[in-house]
Amino acid sequence: MELDRRLHAFRPDLADQRLSGLVKAERFAEPIAGQVIVPVAPLRGKPLPAAGVETQLLFGEAVDIFERRDGWAWVQSRFDCYVGYLPEEMIAEGEPAATHIIAAPRTFLYPEAELKMSPVCALSMGTRLAFTDEAETRGTRYLVSADGTAVFADHCFPIGRPFERDPVKTALRFLETPYLWGGRSGFGVDCSGLVQLAMLMAGRSVPRDSDMQELMDGEPVNRRSLKRGDLVFWKGHVGIMEDEKTLIHANGATMRVTRENLDHAITRIAPFYGNPTSYLRPAKLG
Repeated sequence: MELDRRLHAFRPDLADQRLSGLVKAERFAEPIAGQVIVPVAPLRGKPLPAAGVETQLLFGEAVDIFERRDGWAWVQSRFDCYVGYLPEEMIAEGEPAATHIIAAPRTFLYPEAELKMSPVCALSMGTRLAFTDEAETRGTRYLVSADGTAVFADHCFPIGRPFERDPVKTALRFLETPYLWGGRSGFGVDCSGLVQLAMLMAGRSVPRDSDMQELMDGEPVNRRSLKRGDLVFWKGHVGIMEDEKTLIHANGATMRVTRENLDHAITRIAPFYGNPTSYLRPAKLG
């Protein structure tokens, strides 16, 4: 069986040690633990600034590092196994120790527990942070990191439990978010990135790309039996049903996340990408 290069780290000259015996390479490397240290890191297919962005990694997400060379790091995400290249300054070695995950589509990291201060940066849903303390300023509660930076407490929840069991509610919070090829953050998202984030908030890790998501666990359904939470797939596209008639999707036609009548979407998309390839009711969490 041929391994998917998006999900397995191997090149002719170098490969993940865990793939020894499965692939051919000049040498194999033991992965080094690391984490992303910028709000959003573009993961590219080649170590070139002009190379297309395949996906994005978020602050605090864990990676395995296989190579650092010429200002680039070749890494694999531990979250969804995606492989690619990041600018070397966007990662740091070491095991992540996050305690919470950002649950708001977007929020701010403040230099201290004070909303009147200029933020250090903006953070996306899915960001992982380690908090060591709490603070309250004028009735507003913050979670505080070891370096004193703080985030509004209600925008965070502890890692290890679902935040919103209905992924449709999360998808709806992204309405009007700009469409971005390869995006999976509150600042810009593509179709499969939206589905991945919505499922993440429900406590479920799903693959990154729509063709991978189409093969994930669930019950195949037909168009007549669609209901809230079902996924509709085209070749290279996916959306999630708000109800039996309404699709929520990040799309290039409007360049944002929108809700659209499914029949209208099918008719509009057909001349370019054909009809839907399948409909899936994702497996329920245990």
